[in-house]
Amino acid sequence: MNLPYEPSLEINNFSRLFDNTSECYKFFWFQAILTKILEGKDTMTFEELIDEMIADAWYMVTEYHLNLGPNDALEKVVNYLQETTQMKSSEKKEVILEFLKNCSDREVNEKKRTLRRNVPYRLQAPFMEYVKGKEWNVSERARIAKINQEKRLIYYFSEFNGMNTTIRIEPDWLVYIHKNQEIIRGWIQYNMITYLQRRNPSVPGIVEKLYPPQERKLEKVKKYWKLLLELHPMKEIYGHNELNGQSISIDHFVPWSYVAHDEFWNLHPTTKSINSSKSNNLPDWDIYFPQLVSLEYQSYEMMWKYDSVHAAFEKCAKEHLNSFEIQGRLYREGLSLNEFSDSLEEVIRPVYQSAKNCGFRNWIYSE
Repeated sequence: MNLPYEPSLEINNFSRLFDNTSECYKFFWFQAILTKILEGKDTMTFEELIDEMIADAWYMVTEYHLNLGPNDALEKVVNYLQETTQMKSSEKKEVILEFLKNCSDREVNEKKRTLRRNVPYRLQAPFMEYVKGKEWNVSERARIAKINQEKRLIYYFSEFNGMNTTIRIEPDWLVYIHKNQEIIRGWIQYNMITYLQRRNPSVPGIVEKLYPPQERKLEKVKKYWKLLLELHPMKEIYGHNELNGQSISIDHFVPWSYVAHDEFWNLHPTTKSINSSKSNNLPDWDIYFPQLVSLEYQSYEMMWKYDSVHAAFEKCAKEHLNSFEIQGRLYREGLSLNEFSDSLEEVIRPVYQSAKNCGFRNWIYSE
């Protein structure tokens, strides 16, 4: 991905910021700098940038269970905070930032110091002709003095003062970043996606997992199940409660936070309270998959029996069935219950197992 050329700046070096990236820190550090610049700042402290990094990583670690890297300090501080606070995986970013601003937890502060020790300095390594090899292995104070002698960097450092050390963005780079902010944001995201896909090779939909999800559009699916309920009474699969077309909630059997899609074969109706209780956990396979098969096969039979249901299914399929191969296997006419069950298991079992391997917890409904 090419960045816009600017003759007065070292764009070639800038484009190499994420070369040789073995950890995730550079992406989050520079993304935090971009955020602060777009807020109108030209100076910022280590503390506020690292807090921004933690808040940006929060959702992808706690909700999506993404692996950020081997022995990753950013992932560790996020996990520690979730374990020791009452903050939800879906917590708003401003709440996380406010908490971090006032946090005096010794363990959190130590982990933040770990994040400080390298990335603020090494991000600009492509620009630095004279800082090589063992010259990185000096005190932070000496490192700052050495780096501040370099020419044409993106930012320079104030005198070292722990987490209160500041960086100052150079005026020409401020103009360039403001002018090209959308391209630069896309460039960061592209590199971050490439890195995360390498670290999470079995996880689908990485591109959807950089930020909290937008509102999901499941109205066609909800209308489909409401139509079925008008024709025949049904019970949801977790607590065997009678379903009511006025208050059903559409559940992702394998959590959306893992699959990052709304495919029809993974969707079924339940109640709002049960859906909330299940959250992003995995329903116990042995207990609930047979129940899912029974409900989905009931839907399948009605789809081929009633023209109105078939028409509603076709509307759903246009938006929620994106594999013609799966559509042909699961929803072709004439399947027996056993054939339907085997086909659904072939589609959903590998996704379920992969989510389990990534740390999504087993869940059994309790009233």
